[in-house]
Amino acid sequence: MDLTKFFLYTSLAAITYLMLLAWQDDYPPLLDSGRTQEPSSIQIPENAATSATDIPTVVPSSAPGADLDISGTSQTNGSSNATSNSPRLVSIETDTLELNIDLSGGDIVQLALPKYLKQIDVTDDPFMVLEESQGRNYVAQSGLIGTNGIDNAGRADYQTSAPYYRLEDGENTLTVDLVTPAPDPGVTVTKRYSFTRDSYLIDISFIIDNRSSQTWQANAFGQIKRDGFDDPGTAGGFGRTFLGFVTTSGDDPYIKIDFDDIEDGTETFDMDGGWIGFSQHYFLSAWIPVAESLNRFTTRRNNINQYFGEFTSSAFSVAPGTQASHNLQFYAGPKDQYALAEISPNLELTIDYGFLYFLAAPIYWLLDLINSSIGNFGISIILLTVVVKGLFYKLSETQYKSMAGMRRAAPKMQQLKDRYGDDKMGMQKAIMELYKKEKVNPLGGCLPMLAQMPVFIGIYWVLLESVELRHAPFMLWLTDLSVRDPLFILPLLMGATMFLQMKLSPAPPDPMQAKVMQIMPIMMTGIFLFFPAGLVLYWLTNAVLGILQQWYITRKLEAAYEAGKR
Repeated sequence: MDLTKFFLYTSLAAITYLMLLAWQDDYPPLLDSGRTQEPSSIQIPENAATSATDIPTVVPSSAPGADLDISGTSQTNGSSNATSNSPRLVSIETDTLELNIDLSGGDIVQLALPKYLKQIDVTDDPFMVLEESQGRNYVAQSGLIGTNGIDNAGRADYQTSAPYYRLEDGENTLTVDLVTPAPDPGVTVTKRYSFTRDSYLIDISFIIDNRSSQTWQANAFGQIKRDGFDDPGTAGGFGRTFLGFVTTSGDDPYIKIDFDDIEDGTETFDMDGGWIGFSQHYFLSAWIPVAESLNRFTTRRNNINQYFGEFTSSAFSVAPGTQASHNLQFYAGPKDQYALAEISPNLELTIDYGFLYFLAAPIYWLLDLINSSIGNFGISIILLTVVVKGLFYKLSETQYKSMAGMRRAAPKMQQLKDRYGDDKMGMQKAIMELYKKEKVNPLGGCLPMLAQMPVFIGIYWVLLESVELRHAPFMLWLTDLSVRDPLFILPLLMGATMFLQMKLSPAPPDPMQAKVMQIMPIMMTGIFLFFPAGLVLYWLTNAVLGILQQWYITRKLEAAYEAGKR
């Protein structure tokens, strides 16, 4: 009986936790932009978007220029654009990306995804990943610092041959060159952006043409700068996924660093290769430096509440009279498990399945396989649930067999209670003998359920993290499975199935436990009101299949029991 109470109270605690999360999802805490902060050693001017102090101040300790001081006046490359409040923009359009590049620094200050809409019913409004505006500051910056770095004293001022570039039909690649003279005479730097059809990965090359008589040397950097605004990728519904910076290291394949972690102090480490990015629901931006290079990774915050996740490469050199390049990559797009795995080791872990990744990954594979054939994500969820329930049929049979045995033993247990009264020791001994005689295992109904829970939780996270669920229609009124059911039909059906399941299960002998069990369908219905429709569809399908299995197995067991009595 104590074990039953334990499971009951554990369930209630889980329900309470889910309700708190649901409340937070609807009423998230406001960021306190006016909180007192420690003074920064670097002063940020008003035009922080183009300030020299945006760029990193640390490089790998093995590289020259590790103690580089970049706090100073703006760079003068023949133009004052480095400190302009009206940056010149180059617009680029491919089949997967629409972006603006600021010629002051050559940074990506806006990036939209035309294949992913901001709102399902607005076809000309693509989802914005990067954006520099009055309400949002989320940009991808890159450049060269160190001994001869062109961004040492301010952002380099680039020139380009056209204000607009487009990947035309029939073309598979697009190249955009930004060119600037370096402060050193005889040196020209080209920042080349290369795009590929059907790809969210951008190749960026710094091409150094050194016609001087001196060796030229610099360190490349790439960083993501972001304000602390909330996740725009979560358009309602239950479940708040991780929002913050993500990276990898030699000791930990997946590191999550939220805004509070950065408030506690700067994080810095060195490793060969690696990556650093910013994760939000369904989407990711990430810098991927050269795999063969030692890179320093850092997260920090400036004194105007802007957060940075950045890398700085080891120094590279270009001999006099030669040309050389340094390459890096930037990803901005959906969390595609297979695409991310091909880009860099451990990058697919940004699809955060938690500690059950080893279960969730094959579940996603199966779901993706089904959906690739069906083409309807709602039907795919139903079929996935059918497959999983089939795999666990034997465990379910054991569970329902135990429940049937407990139901048959219930009248005899009541008789024992009446007989022994307050003699708990004698009653406990008699109950154990009854279990042995009736061949009933009181744990038989719990253990199979516990064995299935990791898989059910894995499916939950797969559905919560799958970008395929976003704006995926099912049928009738369910036009978007990633948000809550607008008519609340699925949650109400879910509550009804839970009530029916409760009626089919043996009633707890404790009256208090019985009352709590009667309340649980109502509580769970209230929670499911906040769930995305796709998740509710999964739980509803699982519950309906469970009822059918329970009815079939129980009927078969009772028939066998009656036959054995004859």
